[in-house]
Amino acid sequence: MRRRLLSSTLVVAAIAVLLLGVPLGVVVSRLIVEDANQQLRAEATRLVGEVEYARIQETPLDPQQLEQKYPDRYIQIYVNGNPPTATVVGTSPQSGHSMHEEAKSDSGIYVRVSRDKDQVEQDVRARLLLIVALAAAALAVAVGLAIVQSRRLTLPLQDLAKIADRLGSGDARPSKHRYGIPELDRVAEVLDRSAARISDLLTREREFATDASHQLRTPLTGLTMRLEEIVAASDEPTVVREEGEAAIVQAERLTAVIDELLAAARRQRIAQAEPISVDEVLVQQVTEWEPAFRRVGRSVSLGGTRGLKALATGGGLGQVVASLLENSIQHGGGDVTVSTSSSDNYIVIEVADEGPGISDEIAPKVFERNVSGGGGTGLGLTLARALAAADGGRLELVRRRPAVFAIFLRPAEVPGRRVVTGPA
Repeated sequence: MRRRLLSSTLVVAAIAVLLLGVPLGVVVSRLIVEDANQQLRAEATRLVGEVEYARIQETPLDPQQLEQKYPDRYIQIYVNGNPPTATVVGTSPQSGHSMHEEAKSDSGIYVRVSRDKDQVEQDVRARLLLIVALAAAALAVAVGLAIVQSRRLTLPLQDLAKIADRLGSGDARPSKHRYGIPELDRVAEVLDRSAARISDLLTREREFATDASHQLRTPLTGLTMRLEEIVAASDEPTVVREEGEAAIVQAERLTAVIDELLAAARRQRIAQAEPISVDEVLVQQVTEWEPAFRRVGRSVSLGGTRGLKALATGGGLGQVVASLLENSIQHGGGDVTVSTSSSDNYIVIEVADEGPGISDEIAPKVFERNVSGGGGTGLGLTLARALAAADGGRLELVRRRPAVFAIFLRPAEVPGRRVVTGPA
């Protein structure tokens, strides 16, 4: 490309120089010749006047004085008289290499001034050489500008090609290079936006893998507990049946969790939100987590308003509540209360325990990824907040000590009556 730019610029510059230089050379040559003729004509006219004046004053012409006054000229002066007289000044130029002009007066004075034509031609050649030198300088400048311009164009294109190749190899870092050329800057901006989108997609894929491994752990833990209950109660058929059915529910919930994670990865959950019974989700979660709390000598109970319906997805809300209960059993203390309330704008689900709470250092960033105050993964609350937001709600820490987390959801209907229940 650089060679093509150089050759095309050189051709354009050469054509421009020829179109301007040739007419300029012709015009300059004619101007020099015309100027020389006008100068000879003026000298001849002036000499006629001088001769006329000398004749009136009856003083003779001095050839030496005329030669000094008009150097490099061959002057012939004829005065009509009785007999006519002639005066010659200077050396006659070679035949065919002279320029001459004539002038005469009414009184019979005739003057002819000649000069060597070689001097004029030498002047013409000098001016033409100057024009050629200027043309060559113009071509040199054009080549220099072409080199600069070709570098200015080809280097950014090479850089953009490297950026595109880097994007294709998976390196999605925006370059933020700008070149001062609007068209190339626009291409660079498009590549930067593409790099940002690719980086975002790669980040989502990595986060999805991490989130999936974390979120699948909770229902797998519950399934493991149910299987342990089955093994422990193998001598009691009724208990074995109940625990087996609970294990099936856990497996179905595990499948639902996978569907929820895939939907969240594709950003489709908001469109899937629908009116659901809050009680069903909370009773299911409390039932599943009650054995785990019982093993560590703690309890979990439901309280607040019953019969509420919110806009959410069952799997998503279940995951949020499960994450809060798991967080409480790992980092909290005492009994856990899951209470519900409603207002004109929100359905509120609060999960509170009686533990030491969250430190002031961790509290402002408790929902940030990889932040944990107790040696955990630092992903549970981050994912819970993301799932709540995907359903059009939000998850907040409303009290630090003891810790109280609140889930705010959009109401689907008028709240029901307020009741308080005991442990589930």
